[in-house]
Amino acid sequence: MKTFIALAAASTLALGAAPVSAETPAERAEARLAERLEGRTAGEPESCITVMNSNKLEVVERIGLVYEQGDTIWVARTTSPNQLRFDDIPIIERMGSQLCRQDVMRTVDRSTGSFTGALFLEDFVPYTRAED
Repeated sequence: MKTFIALAAASTLALGAAPVSAETPAERAEARLAERLEGRTAGEPESCITVMNSNKLEVVERIGLVYEQGDTIWVARTTSPNQLRFDDIPIIERMGSQLCRQDVMRTVDRSTGSFTGALFLEDFVPYTRAED
C-alpha cells in the first residue's frame, strides 16, 4: 500500500499537477492591503481619528479596520488578526466624537447578527501619497 501511495504521488508530480498554494488567508489579505496602499507613505500613528462618514469604515479580513478620508487611508490593525473575518461587522461604542483605539468594540456576523468576538486595535496609521 505504501508503494502505491508513493507511486501515485510521483505520477501526479510527473504529470505536472499544480502544487497546492502555500499562501494563507492572512498572506492574501496582506497582499491586497499592500496593493491598496501602493504609492503611499506611512505617517505617524495616532490613537484617535476623526471619522466623518462611518459607512466608509471597512473591515479588512485578518488585518483590522481601514478608513478612507480624502487622500488619506487610515489603517488600524487588530491585536488578534486571525479572529477578524470578512463577514464581521464592527459595533463600536465611542467615548467621544472621535474613533479611538480604546473604544469598546465587538463584532457580529453579517448574516446572523450573532456575537463573533471583541475587537482590540493598535494605533491608526495614516497612509498618504508622496508629493511630487
